[in-house]
Amino acid sequence: MDAQFFASWIEETARVVTDNRDRLTRLDAAIGDADHGTNLHRGFVAAVDALASDPPDTPGRVLVVTGMTLIRKVGGAAGPLYGTAFRQMGVTFGSKQEITLADLAAALEAAVAGVRKLGGAAEGDKTMVDALAPAARALTEAAHGGLKTEEALDVTRTAAEEGARATVPMQARKGRASYLGERSIGHLDPGAASSALIIGALRSVAGV
Repeated sequence: MDAQFFASWIEETARVVTDNRDRLTRLDAAIGDADHGTNLHRGFVAAVDALASDPPDTPGRVLVVTGMTLIRKVGGAAGPLYGTAFRQMGVTFGSKQEITLADLAAALEAAVAGVRKLGGAAEGDKTMVDALAPAARALTEAAHGGLKTEEALDVTRTAAEEGARATVPMQARKGRASYLGERSIGHLDPGAASSALIIGALRSVAGV
């Protein structure tokens, strides 16, 4: 997996987020500020533009540029959180030209750690961590188990999607949704939903 692979991931993420912009905003309207889809759309379109204007030559640089762009362009708490996730992945890659599945797993684990540290959220708090953490675990297990990239990302995507769905019966304990108390129960967390879409985009660019 080279720089072009990761640039393609960001392009696919922008496409998927654009396609799901209204859905993500509706989810956020139920328990948040009703701007999640709009904000992520703006951020990832800007990231694609930034990568196109000065194409990075390493996977790490692709993701660092993406992360910094999200921090600058996405409003609210989402910008720093998603930006940190991508930036942490990029920093973990360092200057490597080619990324192995084990490298990717380590980077996703670092992304989750960064998001947890910044937002103070743990699994069960009804946040993006509920999708990202199981995805990172699944990818690490798959990489250590010797699965091929496509197979590993299949199980990673499934873990993220299942983690996102599991937020529906949860009561939010972090972020704006936590202000609703028990009224947050019964709603899919928008951050978990968008995180699952981002992991799904990673699987999509890995081929079939």
